[in-house]
Amino acid sequence: MAILTKEEAKKIIDKVLAFSKADEMSVILTGSRTGNIRYARNTVSTSGESYDLALAVTAVFGKRSGSSTINEFDEQSLEKTVRRAEEIAKLAPENPEYMPMLEPQTYSESPTFVQSTANIDPAYRAQVAFDSIDPCKKKNLTAAGYLEDTTEFVAMGNSKGLFGYNKSTSVDFSVTVRTADGSGSGYVARDFNDTSKLNAKSATEIAMQKAMASVTAKAIEPGKYTVILEPTAALDLIQNMMRSIDARSADEGRSFLSKKGGGTRLGEKLFDERVTIYSDPTHPDIPKAGFDTPRGRAGGGGGGGGGGASGEGRPQEKTIWVDKGVVKNMAYSRYWAQKQGVKGVPSPQGFIMQGGTQSLADLIKSTEKGILVTRFWYIRAVDPQTQLYTGLTRDGTFYIENGQIKFPVKNFRFNESPVIMLNNLEAMGIPTRVNGNMIPPLKIRDFTFTSLSDAV
Repeated sequence: MAILTKEEAKKIIDKVLAFSKADEMSVILTGSRTGNIRYARNTVSTSGESYDLALAVTAVFGKRSGSSTINEFDEQSLEKTVRRAEEIAKLAPENPEYMPMLEPQTYSESPTFVQSTANIDPAYRAQVAFDSIDPCKKKNLTAAGYLEDTTEFVAMGNSKGLFGYNKSTSVDFSVTVRTADGSGSGYVARDFNDTSKLNAKSATEIAMQKAMASVTAKAIEPGKYTVILEPTAALDLIQNMMRSIDARSADEGRSFLSKKGGGTRLGEKLFDERVTIYSDPTHPDIPKAGFDTPRGRAGGGGGGGGGGASGEGRPQEKTIWVDKGVVKNMAYSRYWAQKQGVKGVPSPQGFIMQGGTQSLADLIKSTEKGILVTRFWYIRAVDPQTQLYTGLTRDGTFYIENGQIKFPVKNFRFNESPVIMLNNLEAMGIPTRVNGNMIPPLKIRDFTFTSLSDAV
């Protein structure tokens, strides 16, 4: 019962709405089947499959709202949940920013569901673990990895006739490979809607190569270096920036998009002219639900959402956020869009950064001196108004000289802003999917490393 059809979901939502005595009522119905397998030290430690079906009701009287949730679906329980939401609403203080619920909307259809992923079973998960563990054991390496596959749906409706439904699948795989003495480490992550695109063995082999190549790392002086950021590392920073494109924060002076003295930087050129970032729920490689969903229910995994996310059922449409370095859009809540007198768009559930035609190897070959970064870790904000972040490199950091990887280097702590980073852009490679987004490897000059780290 965890995965309901569109018709089954609508029947339950209509039944709940029929119980309503509130001025307005909205219902969100979600269900999922999630399977996983986890391994460490070349041994499977846990494996399982879980099912979940839940319903949330929000009742509104004037500007007072209350919510209640349940996972039982007999009529008595459903009505009791409605009454409970109404009771809470009557006791709640007024919300001065409350917006009336949406009328029916038109949503785009996206290919978020793939049957082969929905068909994943324990035998498939065991094979993925074997394909990752076996080559590591043969090379005297240690693998620790995790596979999670999900089939889920989200349906939402309200007393004004709005209804939306999306069914999606996702498969997420990551593995860290260490040398026997723990001095070398490599990491790879993959995520898809379609499990046929996942090759755990080849992904693990990349992590193995990084682990073996990263032993006996040398310490080099911190400073400003040309870096090549693999897509995972590039995303680690750029997704934080994309989560900060909220219009209200900019208007109130709390954002990197705020102007000193008032106003925003909408329409200004903030990045290198090669930087174009957009979102599109119908993109074939990162399809998303056609409406803004409750957080964590983006229809395909991952995302770059910010303060304009609401889960109210606003249509998600193709939106250009940065065009040739110029900021074109910011994300709005419905309240803030009305207050500012603009249409406003919700936050992206995932973003696409256009890239070039070069491979990662091509970027390395074009580098006289630089550092290759696999990924970042323990990232923390230093200054939201400049988008300055700090964190550590991890799982494979290498020195490049004359177009070749010369030796592994000890990990660094960095202090860097993705805004500055995207102004110091040297080159971009072919975009790939990372955590529900499309992002290219990036070659960046003058990237700031502040100190060394003994972490592997």
